[in-house]
Amino acid sequence: MVDVRSRELDPSASPLDYYGYELRRSREAAGLTLAQLGSIVFCTGSLIGQIETAAKVPQREFSERMDAALGTGGTFSRLVGLVLRSQLPGWFQPFAELESRATNLATFQAQVVHGLLQTPAYARAVLEAGWADRLDEQVAARIERQRVLTREDPPLIWVVLDEAVLHRPFGGHAVMREQLTHLLSLRTRLRVRVQVLPFGVGNHPATAGSFTVLRFENDPDITYSENYDKGFMTANPQVVRDCSHRYDHLQAAALSIEDSAALIARVREDRYAEQPEPDGRDLA
Repeated sequence: MVDVRSRELDPSASPLDYYGYELRRSREAAGLTLAQLGSIVFCTGSLIGQIETAAKVPQREFSERMDAALGTGGTFSRLVGLVLRSQLPGWFQPFAELESRATNLATFQAQVVHGLLQTPAYARAVLEAGWADRLDEQVAARIERQRVLTREDPPLIWVVLDEAVLHRPFGGHAVMREQLTHLLSLRTRLRVRVQVLPFGVGNHPATAGSFTVLRFENDPDITYSENYDKGFMTANPQVVRDCSHRYDHLQAAALSIEDSAALIARVREDRYAEQPEPDGRDLA
């Protein structure tokens, strides 16, 4: 059996391989064993070894600890973004790259909360329902996308959610309560706006399902939609114009931002009220 610890990586093979190669090189340059470095950053040497050999995907917190311990000036904190993006499905990666550069994102979501607004627990439940491979890595990659919300010049994000999204209990009561609480907390962000398209709206122009319109500073606008294993992007002006008009109609039909927040809060309390802790007593 080949000892995985002795595996030599080709740093040009992938972002994950490059990360592992650089981590081993930096650790050895510092004169540290796996166990010694692990004791400094409060993790096992085995975990570091797995990451050095590209057997495990690093997380952002791990990367920040490595930079602090090895004095690498933010190298691993920068690299981890590329690594996590590479863990997204291949067909989704081009959109994720454009999403990270957009100045304006307008999206209608008919099934689930948009990925940029998901909590980790909700994201895990959604990905698990979709039979995602390597669930931990997929969740980390999805949460990494959300860093666009805290960049120096974040995009304007406008989300219209079908009311069904609030009622579909991905992950159970506790997960949904946390997710709806998170949506309500976004009201403090000036560049994130959430509206709900209520059940009372009958005919609406998004019967084909969820879609997103991205706008950029110097590039053409694009639209994006997807099925279960493929994404579709186009900069065709006629399609972009049509989707933009449909989105305008959805916004007009949706509840106001204030009324949407009130509905989210009401659904949270009516459907996902905090459950009492079990007292352990036998039922009569």
